[in-house]
Amino acid sequence: MPSMFRYLLNDVRGRPTTVAAELRGAGATFLTMAYILPVNAGILSAAMGAESTPSIVACTALAAGVCCVLMGLVANVPIALASGMGLNALVAFELANRAGSWQAAMGLVVLEGILILALVLLGLREAVLAAIPKSLKLAIGAGIGLFIALIGLSNAAIVVQGVPAPPGGPLLAAGDFHQPATAISLAGLVITAVLMARRVKGALLLGIVATTGIAALANQVTWPTEWNWPSFSVALQPDLAGAMRWELIPLLFALMMVDFFDTLGTATAVAEEGDLMDEEGRIPGIRRLLAVDSVSASIGGLLGVSSVTCYIESAAGVAEGARTGLHSVFVGLMFLLAIVLAPLAAMIPPAATAPALILVGLLMLRPIAELDFSQLDEAIPAFITLITIPTTYSIAHGIGYGFVSLVLIKLGTGRAGELSPLMYGVAAAFAAYFVVT
Repeated sequence: MPSMFRYLLNDVRGRPTTVAAELRGAGATFLTMAYILPVNAGILSAAMGAESTPSIVACTALAAGVCCVLMGLVANVPIALASGMGLNALVAFELANRAGSWQAAMGLVVLEGILILALVLLGLREAVLAAIPKSLKLAIGAGIGLFIALIGLSNAAIVVQGVPAPPGGPLLAAGDFHQPATAISLAGLVITAVLMARRVKGALLLGIVATTGIAALANQVTWPTEWNWPSFSVALQPDLAGAMRWELIPLLFALMMVDFFDTLGTATAVAEEGDLMDEEGRIPGIRRLLAVDSVSASIGGLLGVSSVTCYIESAAGVAEGARTGLHSVFVGLMFLLAIVLAPLAAMIPPAATAPALILVGLLMLRPIAELDFSQLDEAIPAFITLITIPTTYSIAHGIGYGFVSLVLIKLGTGRAGELSPLMYGVAAAFAAYFVVT
């Protein structure tokens, strides 16, 4: 055990860290991710029935806990995992209907994880990451930063959907600052920004705690009213036979594309933020990271909580100083504890974590300063990636638009030879994905 502990306390570049830094970072990551417990249940219960909600909460926490611990022990990176937002909506509102049952939809998720794992073992997923030009990697990280900030602004209701909705009205609009959630988030944003500017250790975590306190004083915290023993009734019910139908292949392809590139984008962004890249701009041990992520997708399907994937909220922990898998182990233990204490985790309102997400977005914008804007054949695709990740509300779509535009511009300018053949194959796959879905 001591040797394992020493292993976890050295980051991927061999630099020692501290237990305090990893625990502090884990606390920040968990608090910014804890929303997935009630939210995943709210989304999946649309297909699985309202009576399944308590079991979905417990199984979501179990899946996240197991997969985070696996990531820490196997890959030793500060990346936490849980049921993926967007993927859960795809499962609940499309896959369950098209496949005939939520059990068959979960069977598709299990198959998707197995297929993605095969691509990892063949080296394809790792090769794609290595083939991405530096300009796009910079844009992916910064674009995800904007995405995180937009999520925070939305959670705080600082930015809201336009009224009336498009096409008759604006896509986005300013929120009402008289609303309690917005006022609480703004107060928390000021507190957290001051702590960060003063370089106080644990600024993000302290900001979340302080904002939750303000929310409690304003009666904007939902206190738990009952404590039930967790149920795992939705687990171990995937219908693999029902998922293996020819007409479901386009849906399986859509799942694979989203999961494949969401994780590549998240891993790149977190590694950039934590300075975890090696001298060649690669993440050491990336194959182990991608293998754990692939296995986690199938674990999510087996436990009935949709595909489990890497979470960009891990950047909150990295911003607090986390650099190793010990961070992920701690987050996993917190999720396992949340199986019993889920009502407490759900008590933290989105308005309390919104300031942390907004400011993490700021930190993730720093790499874009390295982009050469004079080289337009790469700057334009980078900009397209940067802007479409947050505006499409999809990491995979933003990456896809960037890939396709880069290939088209390189072809149009006679510089086709500057790209790896793999980039052309991936761009073609994205074009097919856009057409099919």
